[in-house]
Amino acid sequence: METRGLLVTGTDTGVGKTCVASLVARESRKQGLNVGVYKPACSGAEQGADGEPFWADVEELSQATGGAHPHDRICPQCFRAPVAPPVAARLEGREVDNALLTGGVRWWQERVELLIVEGVGGLLCPLSDAKTVADLAEELQLPLLIVARLGLGSINHTLLTVEVAQSRRLSIAGIVLNEVNQPDNLADERDDPAEISKLCGVPILGVMQHNHPDRLLREAATARINWFDLAAPLVAKG
Repeated sequence: METRGLLVTGTDTGVGKTCVASLVARESRKQGLNVGVYKPACSGAEQGADGEPFWADVEELSQATGGAHPHDRICPQCFRAPVAPPVAARLEGREVDNALLTGGVRWWQERVELLIVEGVGGLLCPLSDAKTVADLAEELQLPLLIVARLGLGSINHTLLTVEVAQSRRLSIAGIVLNEVNQPDNLADERDDPAEISKLCGVPILGVMQHNHPDRLLREAATARINWFDLAAPLVAKG
């Protein structure tokens, strides 16, 4: 079985990468695919009812695949402080394992048909003291699915992210715009998708409306994205 993958990145922290990654996983499962999710490092723990820490992103990704995979395979490196992983690691007297960032994908090889990899922050966010998300993307050579906040500033932030990706010769599968906040004026945002696509030459795959993380609005209401076709073969690392 050939495993293919997509790497979900964003224009910033808090733009909805996990929501989109989870949506892609759910839609792909509905299409009959065996799907896995992988987040190389995660920071920002919450306290559960039992007093133990848990990571909401990891929980959401796990639920998107029906809870079929161990949490430590979904995210092998978790840190408590809500800061970049290398900073959070230092606060715990630890350090991010660089080899494991990419090596963690080996477990998924031939176990799933489609692996959704989710980064942290934006492309230039540090995953460790030595690697950024962009470095990870270069090593894995997976097409990027860029998640951008829909609203004021989205054009600039999205174009900057696309420029970084293109400067690294990274393939871009497309852009998803996420309505993170309730819009004050829908008319202010309705032209953003077309404008962004025109300026950067990257397709807008859909818009995730505020409080509707279960679907993407697309130009054609019946359009269905074949995420497997947008993905590329996963190369085992480490």
